Amino acid sequence: MSVPVLLLTPPFTQLNTPYPATAYLKGFLATRNIQAEQADLGIDVTLALFSKSGLKDVFRLAEAANPKDENCKRMLALKEEYLQTIDAVIRFLQDKDPTLAHSICSRNYLPESARFLQTENLDWAFGEMGTRDRARHLASLYLEDLNDLIVSCIDPEFGFTRYAERLGRCANTFDALHDHLNAAPGFIDTITLKILDHYLKENNPALVAFTVPFPGNLYSAFRCAQHIRNHYPHMKVAMGGGFANTELRSVSDPRVFDYFHYITLDDGEAPLECLMELIDGKRNENELKRTFLLRNHQVEYIHHTSIPDYKQAQTGTPDYSGLRLKEYLSVIEIANPMHRLWSDGRWNKLTLAHGCYWGKCTFCDVSLDYIKIYEFAAAKIIVDRMETLIAQTGESGFHFVDEAAPPALMRELALEILRRNLNVTWWTNIRFEKSFTKDLCRLLAASGCIAVSGGLEVASDRLLELIDKGVTVEQVTKVAAHFTECGIMVHAYLMYGYPTQTMQETVDSLEVVRQLFENGVLQSGFWHRFALTTHSPVGMHPEKFGIKITQQEKGTFANNDLEFVDPTGCDHDAFAEGLRISLYNYMLGAGYDLPLQKWFDNKIPKSGIPRDYIKQVLDKEEFKEIPASAKLIWIGGKIQLGAIPGKGNKKGRTRISIHTRNRSHQIAMDEEDAKWLIDEFATSYTVKTFGTVRSEYEKRTGKNFLLFWHQSEMDLVREAGLIIV
Repeated sequence: MSVPVLLLTPPFTQLNTPYPATAYLKGFLATRNIQAEQADLGIDVTLALFSKSGLKDVFRLAEAANPKDENCKRMLALKEEYLQTIDAVIRFLQDKDPTLAHSICSRNYLPESARFLQTENLDWAFGEMGTRDRARHLASLYLEDLNDLIVSCIDPEFGFTRYAERLGRCANTFDALHDHLNAAPGFIDTITLKILDHYLKENNPALVAFTVPFPGNLYSAFRCAQHIRNHYPHMKVAMGGGFANTELRSVSDPRVFDYFHYITLDDGEAPLECLMELIDGKRNENELKRTFLLRNHQVEYIHHTSIPDYKQAQTGTPDYSGLRLKEYLSVIEIANPMHRLWSDGRWNKLTLAHGCYWGKCTFCDVSLDYIKIYEFAAAKIIVDRMETLIAQTGESGFHFVDEAAPPALMRELALEILRRNLNVTWWTNIRFEKSFTKDLCRLLAASGCIAVSGGLEVASDRLLELIDKGVTVEQVTKVAAHFTECGIMVHAYLMYGYPTQTMQETVDSLEVVRQLFENGVLQSGFWHRFALTTHSPVGMHPEKFGIKITQQEKGTFANNDLEFVDPTGCDHDAFAEGLRISLYNYMLGAGYDLPLQKWFDNKIPKSGIPRDYIKQVLDKEEFKEIPASAKLIWIGGKIQLGAIPGKGNKKGRTRISIHTRNRSHQIAMDEEDAKWLIDEFATSYTVKTFGTVRSEYEKRTGKNFLLFWHQSEMDLVREAGLIIV
């Protein structure tokens, strides 16, 4: 068999679901009648390594290393127990042997090493009946123990979701990566290249295209490309993806092209199609799009500007065929229901909109096309794609991987899902926009939304303004509360070390975060150390942010992260461990009462944030006048008319019954109003403007609509399913 293009994701990204880039490209190529196959080498290598035969090699090499570490010695002593259990554990994590959960939870089945020291609070985390989740967590710790053994005794670069990441970080020159590639392939490399050979021989592609989303994929991509160039010289090799898009925009080292023939930037559809036409002899090298190549021993960038990019509606539905969807592992690293979404469950990945509709945050790569060019697909097209993917994969869970999903499009998406009676579960990334009212959150929840993640960043109003985030701490608090009250979990991306950030501001930010968790409006979070990038407003105009860039010359390989000096002189790295440990505890519902100083070895100032600041924000009453253009939507069940039981009822009064999924509502109101309500919202998910509804009510009844709207009976109707968005 021979195919035009083989799309590959190199090790490692995720254990639980494939990175979507190859599925996106395969779906697009199908619209152009170009056959493609795809594979995720990460899951292939993981399954080969964590098998009985793979572990035999691991233990053989670990024993030869003669480790002095007591934990490694313990694991070597338990070698037979690991070999006996590994295949069963993998099947369990693939949801192929669920009854094994009982044996795992007995604590007499799995060999346990250092990672199991953190299991004191399992009863609190999983309860008495959470057997499968508890077992999944224990099985995850078991794999992490084996990961530690590999790192300690065989390959310090190994990690489940990244490999040799340091070689891809701040790689200003190609020297370190080149030296590593000139050494003999290591243990993980040997497994990877054997699997790669299988795909190359099976498909015999004209072009092998690697997506490299992260630094932790870079080394393996180069090692694979090296192998292809050495052993399959008739094949062309290309690289694209997030790493190239941000780091390799000015690559000039010719040695890079001893490995890859081509490196493409930004959206991959048009550049990949051009490469296929080049290979087929239908165009020449000067007609490529956003592509680096080597000519006359010099790196050249070819961008034929007359070739248009494809619109969101033209890119097709992602195609996951060929990927081993039933072989991925659902792991639970931390007993937090929101945090686990990144590692537990198989999610179909889709995008609502290309780019970011805000596009102003000063730490972000807003000058690059993947952020700068904002374009969305219609909700109907998105839900069409969802239905296609459900039919193809058998999975109804979706992760929309937008930079920030637009609230208006989320509203239309939710309505389209509800109109089609589509049973799905979904989550996405957002900005904490004030337009996320409680009613909009109710609509999203009704359509299957279970979680959102968004940037709180520095949790300081001064710094949020400097970032041009467009939100305040108070606004984030209110929006997070709206989501949480509607049963939608909230994850916050957090940042420390932003230019001019002081020690006091870092402590105050942590106090805000503590209170958000304590008041139950955040369920998960993660602290990121600020990194200055050359494509961000801070990187392009450092003088506006009070810093000085110390790295003046561009490198010949990766150019994105910049070194700088902040005159405030704050040692941000001293906060790293304390921020991590405190947040870990807050996510488990612990440590709220501890002074912030308890998390840090170094002396920190006391917080200047009142201990009840977030509670005060939450207690503020919200009142907004409803504009005539606001949309009224009925998401409740059928409204039924019935008599009020008992004697002595007022003339003209009646009762309506509304049965929702989790409760029944009985509401007494004027008979005329009840009949109007039934006629007005006879069909679920009907959308009418507030002005239209007001006009229709007053025309039919001759009464003042606002008096009717603000009566207590209508508060009950709204609770039962009448929302305003």
